[in-house]
This record gives sequence, C-alpha cells and structure tokens, in this order.
Amino acid sequence: MPNIVIIGAQWGDEGKGKVVDYFANRADVVVRFQGGNNAGHTIIVDGEKNVLHLIPSGILHNRCHCVLGNGMVINPEVLCQEITNISENGYDCSPSRLSVSDRAHMLFPYHRDLDNWREAESGENKIGTTNRGIGPCYEDKVARRGIMMGDLLSPNTLKVRASEVLNYYNRVYCPIYQGSPYQLDRFYDHLLRYAEFLKPYICDTTQLLHSCIAQKKNILFEGAQGTLLDVDHGTYPFVTSSNTVSANACVGSGVGPNQIHKVIGTFKAYTTRVGEGPFPTELFDSVGVELQKNGHEFGATTGRPRRCGWLDLVALKRAVLLNGITSLVITKLDVLSGLENLQVAIKYRHDNDMLDYYPSQEHILRDCQPVYQTLKAWKEDISLTRNFNELPPACSDYLKFIENYLDVPIHLVSVGPDRNANIVIQDPWS
Repeated sequence: MPNIVIIGAQWGDEGKGKVVDYFANRADVVVRFQGGNNAGHTIIVDGEKNVLHLIPSGILHNRCHCVLGNGMVINPEVLCQEITNISENGYDCSPSRLSVSDRAHMLFPYHRDLDNWREAESGENKIGTTNRGIGPCYEDKVARRGIMMGDLLSPNTLKVRASEVLNYYNRVYCPIYQGSPYQLDRFYDHLLRYAEFLKPYICDTTQLLHSCIAQKKNILFEGAQGTLLDVDHGTYPFVTSSNTVSANACVGSGVGPNQIHKVIGTFKAYTTRVGEGPFPTELFDSVGVELQKNGHEFGATTGRPRRCGWLDLVALKRAVLLNGITSLVITKLDVLSGLENLQVAIKYRHDNDMLDYYPSQEHILRDCQPVYQTLKAWKEDISLTRNFNELPPACSDYLKFIENYLDVPIHLVSVGPDRNANIVIQDPWS
C-alpha cells in the first residue's frame, strides 16, 4: 500500500483535517511534519466538533499511531492540554498511540511576545500572523539557540539551554519591546512539569517511521497551512515560517523521497485567505459575504474571518507543479449551491500582458487582475449526495473543468462538514 502526503493547495484552511481523518481510516501511521499550533484542523464526528492544533487528525481513529515530526515547532503547554482534552473526549491519546520527535523544537512565551510586538510595530505593513510565536521559534532553530523536545529528557542540559536563551532574550529583545525580564527559575520549573508529562511520548521518531516502513505499514503525512504560504514558494513575505509543500514531508519527518508514493492536494471549491497579502480573486461584494457566511469561514485557530473569493486555477496549477500532486480532493463544494453563476480564474492580466502562470514575485501578483471563465451554477442542495452520477450536471461540469485545466484527477469530493459527507470517485489508497 502507498505512503501518501496530503497538503493544502491554497492559502490553508482547505479542510485538510477532515480529509486526513477520512484517509486515516486505512492508515497505520499519521505524521505531522511542519508548523505548530498556528494550524487548526476541524473534524466533525457524529455532530461533535473536534479541533486539533498539534496532534495529527488520525488520533480519532483507534488503528492509527500519530507522530509529531522533527520539522514541527511545539508549544509544550498546548500539547499537554491537547492530549488532556482528547483523552477527556474519549479517545486514546496514550504514548502507545502518540510519539513526539526528540528533534522537534519547543515554542515558549517569549516567542509569542516577540511575535505580538513585531506585528504591533509593523502597523499597516503587518504580516497577519496567528500571533502564536511560530516565526520566532523557527528563527531560534535556524540561529542554533532553540530548545528541542529531547532536551526535556536531560535536566542538566535543559537548564543550560534555558539559561542561555533567556539571557539572550533579556539582553536583546526585552529592552526593545519593554517587556519584563524572563525569570530562569520560574521558566525552568515549568519545563520540568512539561518534562514529567511528556517524557513517555518523546522518542526518535525517524527511527520509528523507518521501522514502520520496513513493516510495510501505510503512512499518511499531514501538512499544515497551504502551498501559497510556503516560506520559499508562497507570497513572501506574507507567508508562514516553514515549508508547506510536499517535499518537506521528507525533511520534516526523516524519510527519503523514495518512500513517498502519492501526493494529494486539497483545495476548496472557492478560495479563502486569512491575514494580509495578495489575493487576485478576492470578492468584496455580496457573493463574498455569502461565501463567508455559508462556508462558516472563520479561522479554527484565531477565529478571524477569512477573506473569500472565486476559485483561482492559475494559483492551483502552481500548487500542482510545486508539490507533484497526483490527485485532488475538493472540499466545500456544497457551499456553491444556489449561486447565480460561477467564475473561475484561468489567467491573470498584468499591465498589457496576459499571464497563464502564477508570478513568483509578490508585488507583481498584487497588481494582477484575474481573467474569468463563467460557468453554470446549480440550485440543488448536494449535501446529502454520495454518488458522483447523482450530482447536478452543472456541478459535475464544474469538477470536469477543473480536472481538465489542471490535468490532475479529482478522487474525492467533500459536500459537508461531517466526516461521512463525501463522494468517492476513486479509492485514493488503490
């Protein structure tokens, strides 16, 4: 059976949590490989809403072993609370089902403080981060002053690292944003409490994954955020602080590229974005408001309303190229029911030029105007449809148009928030 990477093909919030939950039904292992609690994956099971920020969506399936990979940045306080919450909801979240990489870096209050201060100082030029401290934590990792999960296993090493990093923040940043100095004793006491709780979960997850590969287990790699937020390939500087593309599934978990067999791109039937940055197909009219309302477009992590717009196939084609996407999952198709017509961006107009590709430079993309193809809409409620042949003709035509433009097949269609509200066109595991 194949090992599969699931990534977001837009600006995040594509419904990856639900998609991973669906695929996890036949997975043995589910791995998060980047990001932190800036992600929010929502899964509705029998009407009950489950929001996960760090732990992979596969935790809701008893057969799955879940892994937090080395490419993540983990807030230990949030992780402890999330483990507790999941356990209280009746799911097994014991160390027998959850492993945390000893090489993943930890995120602390001083990262959040720095994140908030920078956003406030930037004013109108702010990035629009989730204010969770993700960027500053990755900065510490690259600057070689980070504290890793594995350091919790060695109290002496932990205290040395904690002292070094607090000295740095107290000397460099606290005077700038006029924050109170961080106290080593208090900070270290918190670390020891996290260590006591998390020690059983921490291990060499790379070795664990290779053992699973040798046993020919099905591994699902769960991406967070979306392709267009990738720090290298997204709308820089309005991006997240990690690589969100499929190639990072290898780097962020410690497996080789030859162990990845399929890449599935998840995208909404329209487009949304949270935070600042260019958005060529953004709508400022009643249709945009209707999409936001009917799609319940509010961030699972921040609660912020999402900007809404028409489907952008130029951007999606870039995501197909960057990720090597082999099949697609479309979500929230039901939200489009009842609209008068549908617009789909197939090119951009920039000055006097027509572009059939996604510009790599943010300032060019910001000045691009979408060129739309108008497609027929449908009035029918499709939320109870479970067979592709029962979709309204205009709806199936919409899907076929997308497939033909991207030259990639759609294998799964989501028509509602519940985990079973899906139309399976082709078995993704085959």
